[in-house]
Amino acid sequence: MANAVALLRAINVGGHTVTMADLRRHFGAAGFVDVSTFIASGNVRLQVNLRRRRVIERRIEVMLREALGYDVATFLRSREELAVVTAHQAFPEATAVGAAAMNVAFLHEVPAAAAVSRVMALRTDIDDFHVHGPQVYWLCRVKQSQSRLSGATIERALGVPATLRSLNSLRRLVASYDAQD
Repeated sequence: MANAVALLRAINVGGHTVTMADLRRHFGAAGFVDVSTFIASGNVRLQVNLRRRRVIERRIEVMLREALGYDVATFLRSREELAVVTAHQAFPEATAVGAAAMNVAFLHEVPAAAAVSRVMALRTDIDDFHVHGPQVYWLCRVKQSQSRLSGATIERALGVPATLRSLNSLRRLVASYDAQD
């Protein structure tokens, strides 16, 4: 069993409001252990066997579909994997420091070359991308509301489900594990 985070898509966005207490209750009722949530955007900490990652992701997706009435794509990452994601230097330091926003899109697997090409075609003077493993880093040089892109745009370009988190939130999530030790 490993410390992991279930990164849930479509929680508390687009009219899909779910309390963190309800999420914890659903996960507990499904037999997951050491369940806690981190901020109200669908980050559920739990203990799982990551060798069965895709099976567990599907189990969570089915459980949430039944409990919430809509599809919730789920992406499991270990505490260690999240630490690697947050430490990865996706863009030159000078570029990253001046960015207004930096997000990470989580995927189930490394994207195909055609999907990477479609995402890279979205690059502008405002938005830049970097693919590293099953994650896509999105740097936005202005407020995201000023960009013509969104998480949905990136997901469509990838052609597969994804969920986005801000790099700052991910760093806080990793630090929250460190605070528990």
